[in-house]
Amino acid sequence: MQKTINIQNKKARFQYEILDKYTAGIVLTGTEIKSIRNSKASIAESFCEFNDNGELFVINMTIEEYLYGTYYNHKPKAERKLLLNKKELKKLQKEVQNTGLTIIPLRLFINEKGYAKLDIALAKGKKLYDKRETIKDRENKVRLDRIKKSY
Repeated sequence: MQKTINIQNKKARFQYEILDKYTAGIVLTGTEIKSIRNSKASIAESFCEFNDNGELFVINMTIEEYLYGTYYNHKPKAERKLLLNKKELKKLQKEVQNTGLTIIPLRLFINEKGYAKLDIALAKGKKLYDKRETIKDRENKVRLDRIKKSY
């Protein structure tokens, strides 16, 4: 097939504490999947939300218009439905409503069969002091690696 597509949300692990992960399918049109295969997508600003019928949608995910698409082209920031089992959807909806957690996308990829999948996570927002702690840990790790390399 083609090269592997692996579009990540790099800010997610810094801004949120990841509690639980799921892999969900996405309902896409023809030009959307072609743009994803060309790596013309971004999930940096996106999040997931339930509608009134209990269906999960990814919001604010950007998939650029397909270059060779005609009037069949898609909207870049449309809401896209995510596909999960009923049990998983009910569990996620209960967690979001009761405890105030958020669902964020971590990674957009294409599996072996050629389907676009989205790794989503149930997450809790970090406070400012938690973010500082993360930065401090990262800097300490870099310093240790430099010291180990010199010996």
